[in-house]
Amino acid sequence: MSDILLTPGPTPLPPQVREALGRPIIHHRTSQYRALFKRALQAMQTAMQTAQPVFCLTSSGTGAMEAAVVNLLSPGDEAIVILGGKFAERWQHLCKAYGITAVTVPVAYGDPVNPQQVAEVLQAHPKAKAVFSTLCETSTGVVNDIKSLAAATRSSGAVLVVDAISGLLADECQTDAWGVDVVVTGSQKGLMLPPGLAFLSMSQKAWALVEQATCPRFYTDLRLYQKSLADDDTPFTSAVSTVVALDEALKLVLQTGVPQMIQRCAAMAQAARAGVQAIGLTLFSKRPSNGVTAVNVPAGVDGKQLTKRMYDRSKVMVAGGQGDMAGKIFRFAHMGYISPEDVLAGLAALEQALTELGYKLTPGQSVKAAKAVFDQGAPVVGAAR
Repeated sequence: MSDILLTPGPTPLPPQVREALGRPIIHHRTSQYRALFKRALQAMQTAMQTAQPVFCLTSSGTGAMEAAVVNLLSPGDEAIVILGGKFAERWQHLCKAYGITAVTVPVAYGDPVNPQQVAEVLQAHPKAKAVFSTLCETSTGVVNDIKSLAAATRSSGAVLVVDAISGLLADECQTDAWGVDVVVTGSQKGLMLPPGLAFLSMSQKAWALVEQATCPRFYTDLRLYQKSLADDDTPFTSAVSTVVALDEALKLVLQTGVPQMIQRCAAMAQAARAGVQAIGLTLFSKRPSNGVTAVNVPAGVDGKQLTKRMYDRSKVMVAGGQGDMAGKIFRFAHMGYISPEDVLAGLAALEQALTELGYKLTPGQSVKAAKAVFDQGAPVVGAAR
């Protein structure tokens, strides 16, 4: 029995990506590699819905988050950080590490931020240079209203910086059309790659701050990346094989279409949620993402045993809760190369594990409800598989 990976990162790899990772390695300071790198970053512009240059770092997504902080701000600057989950809190930790004053917008776990609240905080802190948010808060399954946040930020002097590490290609984020200044993402989620690459796009408004920032930076100094990008190159050694695989993954994205990738995730999300609700479970997020569904563990069930049992019995791996949410929720992904068949298998595994742990349900109801969503026309168009 093959494992079925339904975690919100890493996500499954398409055959084309696995094949690319196994190719003989090539040297990165060659015209062959530069042509591939140029093509991949042009495709990343399409994936990120921006005409601005996209910078590629060899790091996890957190590396791009740190790059955003140190290239935009200086010690003593003020920035607004929207909370609401473990990854939103990472912006706060990064600001603290570099001596930046983080003005926090408190948001309860499971809730989206109210853009009006952010507008009011901006009015109260006119010197704030940046607003940091998540698109999809991976730890809670919440998707924030980035379009409204961009509108709230636009009239201020601050730039809007969005962590789209789990949201890219699952939730809508029209970078240029909405006026999002900086978007960061990583390779191991919607992009269908292993961990190891991070990406960052930046508006002209944001780039003006890069020239003024005084935070210490070397590996993450985007001025070095901008200079190298003019030659379709990087200032430091690339993760060559992963970039080759990126090129293949993005061919699949372009073939499918960005709107269709998002629509596909939305259809699977709708089916997954119908499935868990059909057996009496409840959703944790009040504004759920297309990429990940967070589900409350029912009373009387050990949440850690639930996820373990799903894997031990059915080889289906889902993610548990993080931090204070450990054992209280589990998270079920439907992004990237995950398929409708994977979603149905995940629901069947969930039913079996819940039954073994003493939860009462009617067998087959979750799969039946999810199938009905697919059968009634929730479009899984341009499927990645």
